[in-house]
Amino acid sequence: MISRSKNAGFSLIEVLVTIVILIIGLLGLAGLQGRALTSQMEAYQRSQALILLKDMADRVNANRKNAASYVTAGVGTGATCPAAGATIASQDMNEWCEALLGAAETQGGAKVGAMIGARGCIDETVSPASGVAGIYRIAIAWQGLNSTAIPSIPCGQNQYGNETLRRVVALPVSIADMD
Repeated sequence: MISRSKNAGFSLIEVLVTIVILIIGLLGLAGLQGRALTSQMEAYQRSQALILLKDMADRVNANRKNAASYVTAGVGTGATCPAAGATIASQDMNEWCEALLGAAETQGGAKVGAMIGARGCIDETVSPASGVAGIYRIAIAWQGLNSTAIPSIPCGQNQYGNETLRRVVALPVSIADMD
């Protein structure tokens, strides 16, 4: 006859070991879920920035004769939006600034539809090869959630505390002189 007292409690130890292994696995999944949510938010902000970047490039292209009127050191967070004046360029800049601040979506009266700390910059560069102006760089900077390499484009520089959190997307727009 086999004594039952030798095997008593063995199943309880197996269950406890299984629970510990399961808890470790679930903690790993919880950490992975947190990273996935952060990555999703980063991707959402980048797509918002690209939409607003292309919007301003289209506005500058549509108003080619007055492209120099769009040059600005920065609009958006931390800056007052320019007033919508009588010119197309001033109205475009006002609308772009409002979009950078998130005016497309509101929650409780606050603008929440854009990136964190969004800022837009437009500058004119001179082509080294020809020495001719007419190339405009449109850039959007915002604050990311994870540290990455420091962007080389100066838009929004030193505005977000830690430079490794600054994100920038830029698009060159070439305006031909069609006189």
